[in-house]
Amino acid sequence: MYQETLVILKPDTLERNMAGSIIKYYEDAGLKVLDMKFYEKVTKERLTIHYPDTMALSIGKKAQAAVPSIKDAEAHGMKVLTALRGYFSRAPVLAIKLGGEDAIREVRRITGYTDPSTADKGTVRGDLGVDSIAKSTEEDRAVENLIHASGNPEEAEAELKLWL
Repeated sequence: MYQETLVILKPDTLERNMAGSIIKYYEDAGLKVLDMKFYEKVTKERLTIHYPDTMALSIGKKAQAAVPSIKDAEAHGMKVLTALRGYFSRAPVLAIKLGGEDAIREVRRITGYTDPSTADKGTVRGDLGVDSIAKSTEEDRAVENLIHASGNPEEAEAELKLWL
């Protein structure tokens, strides 16, 4: 089924001059770039809508899986959300609409797992990522994992409206 989805190239992608290399992963898989918008600075309001406080528990549980010593997943998730919003606002980002057959699933597969240190080789994060959830937790910051990719059709629809 044809779908459209959102990918955001995060600050570490642009700081490392990797936008073209990353877009090529998606194009090589047959996905089409349909639209894009460069954000010199992302507003706090947009980030709070994109990363709402309600995500804290799921983010905290993902961190807890990588770092079992985390006691309170939700409290840790709130710290990560705050750090994530700061990370997103430190440098420009590039929002991209991609389209193609099963685009949401394909983009997620090509992007790789959230934690670059455990993402499969052949994925963007597995090949190009240099950070880990364990390291970012130890340093009390968000994991720098290059990309945000919509997780499901509802999320893609809402995020495309928010960013493009």
